[in-house]
Amino acid sequence: MFSRGYKTAVTVPPLAWVGFFLLVPYLLMFCYSFWSLSPAQTIVRSWELTNYRELLEKSVYWETLLRSLWIAARVMLFSLLLGYPLAYFLSFYAGKRKDLLYQMVIIPLWVSYLVRAYAWKTILGSDGVLNTFFEYVRLTNRPLDFLLYSPFAVVLTLTHIYTPFAILPIYASLEHIPRSLVEASHDLGATPLQTFWRVIFPLSMPGVVAGATFAFVLSLGDFLAPLLLGGPSGIMISNIVVSLFGAAYNWPLGAAISLGMLVIVVSLLFASERLERKWSFS
Repeated sequence: MFSRGYKTAVTVPPLAWVGFFLLVPYLLMFCYSFWSLSPAQTIVRSWELTNYRELLEKSVYWETLLRSLWIAARVMLFSLLLGYPLAYFLSFYAGKRKDLLYQMVIIPLWVSYLVRAYAWKTILGSDGVLNTFFEYVRLTNRPLDFLLYSPFAVVLTLTHIYTPFAILPIYASLEHIPRSLVEASHDLGATPLQTFWRVIFPLSMPGVVAGATFAFVLSLGDFLAPLLLGGPSGIMISNIVVSLFGAAYNWPLGAAISLGMLVIVVSLLFASERLERKWSFS
């Protein structure tokens, strides 16, 4: 239907945009990861594995990476525990209020990330809403220190921020389940719990995998929430990358860590894609 010139005019600009702003930075990051930093704080463009050896030898990077993976895993788990029941209610029981409730799920995404992070900082602070309430009802005599500047605060904030990203694919997956299958399960004598466990939940697994991937990957790469609410015990691997590219001016080491994170994220995306294909239905 379309001429070759039209196809070229339509496809070349977006491909050029992606290549220049996505692939070229990745290529530069790959090159920087094999370069080194001289004592004079200048980048030496000689190809070697010094940065990767430093990552393997220094335990601080491994400990921070494992902490980041553990925080991202908890955010993923809590996002699914909160998101799946809400998506299930929207899909099967909301009725005429479905559109309104769906919009209420999306509305938090319109609010700035920083506004939501600072809101939790205000709530969890020593003079914040939560500590003030606990002291008012005489549950505590002094502010609770673990609420702010801790991994707990980071997990709570990231769960609030990224739960909508887990809800949306789960809701879309539940909406695509043929209601005739649910009715057939009831007609065959299955209880509501059996229908959910044997029909609805298996058919919604592609959405669960997609939501879990969104929550995990976005949390793993986050650096603002740990910076604002994490404190020394809540620092994640992305904060180290930011400091290496910023104050430390060690771009090669920061590029090596970024490339390692990229490999982890891409591996997770490929794994989640295979799982979605395995559990998808037509």
